[in-house]
Amino acid sequence: MSQNQSTPSREVARRAFASEFNDAGYTFTESDDERAPVYALLPTGESSNRVFFVGTLTEKEDVGDDSEYWRGRIVDPTGTFFVYAGQYQPEAASKLRDLEPPAYVAVVGKPRTYETDDGTVRVSVRPESITETDAATRDRWVAETARRTVERVAAFDDEGNEYARMAREEYDLDPETYKAAALSALEDLDESGDELAGDSDAGDAAAPDADESGPDSAVSDETDPAGTPEP
Repeated sequence: MSQNQSTPSREVARRAFASEFNDAGYTFTESDDERAPVYALLPTGESSNRVFFVGTLTEKEDVGDDSEYWRGRIVDPTGTFFVYAGQYQPEAASKLRDLEPPAYVAVVGKPRTYETDDGTVRVSVRPESITETDAATRDRWVAETARRTVERVAAFDDEGNEYARMAREEYDLDPETYKAAALSALEDLDESGDELAGDSDAGDAAAPDADESGPDSAVSDETDPAGTPEP
């Protein structure tokens, strides 16, 4: 356990499309420790203390009252991520302040749930880092995220898949929905769609869930469903 020092702050950052991430409203801890990491439960059967995604920043707004509190709207081929950064995320807040939409961005951050007045649970991201990137990086992220999603769906019914069991208990959601969204996302990529068409080898070329990758462009004109969580 000599590497304990890195565990709390450097959990693996999971790749997930917006359509799945926004359905991940159930959170949990795996110990009673006050400082135990909080995980969002992905509906395809995976825990996520950190998330990594790439998309197109289409809108930003300072929604703070007494101090800057930036909201960013970032879209991928399946939907919209909302990120919120304020005084406790100074680098991410500064990046949102300086970026001019539309811009491709790669984001690593922590899932955050927010309950609205009517009891609806919304999911957003508190960013640790926001990096401007390019279309090629976005395409690579789409391909790798699709592979990871297909892998999770393929393993969903495996005996001993604890997080899939939790997902069945907590969500009334069909994981095949997210596989379909992943495959659909690949249709816009010239080469990756053929690579993933056969599920049997879907994960072989996937990069490990953890680091960087690319953004995507998709259009969503819906109003902000995330609400405005407290800073």
